[in-house]
Amino acid sequence: MRLIILGGPGSGKGTQSQKLGEHFAIPWISTGDVLRAEIAADTQLGQEVAESLAKGELVSDNLMINFIKERLQQPDATNGWVLDGYPRTAFQAEELDFFLESFNTQVNYAVWLEVPAHSLIERSEYRAEIDDNPEALRRRIETLAETTIPMLEYYEYRQRLLRIDGNQPPDDVKRDILARLR
Repeated sequence: MRLIILGGPGSGKGTQSQKLGEHFAIPWISTGDVLRAEIAADTQLGQEVAESLAKGELVSDNLMINFIKERLQQPDATNGWVLDGYPRTAFQAEELDFFLESFNTQVNYAVWLEVPAHSLIERSEYRAEIDDNPEALRRRIETLAETTIPMLEYYEYRQRLLRIDGNQPPDDVKRDILARLR
């Protein structure tokens, strides 16, 4: 199973990605966790990422594409994976598909966790991540709308998009996702 979990900040991407990774016994790959670790370690990558996140911007396509290509070639990802936080743009989605095609495989589904903007803001008040200050959060939600719609259309056109009500208890979200996977 090769899944992408999409949604706004605080939509439950991490929770669902972890649950699905455990369910299918495949790695949960959280780009946010990796990038936050780079920031904490104060690496060159971490400094670049911190600067982007402080402005509420996405990390550059090239940086993310190269990171994902390298990660998906690791031995633990051979039988599938759950991506949390990637892709974030239609360009990244296309690049991921081109990369996977070179291995004669593809994304099974992109799961969009639909959560209203006001709920994203409320949920984020309970989180303590470096990129969740109110101004950056508003900008991330705006950026999400600008960049995500074309990506959702990309997966919808390929009949690989599952829209799931993410504004319900986590176990109900997981149940709804599993019921829709074939």
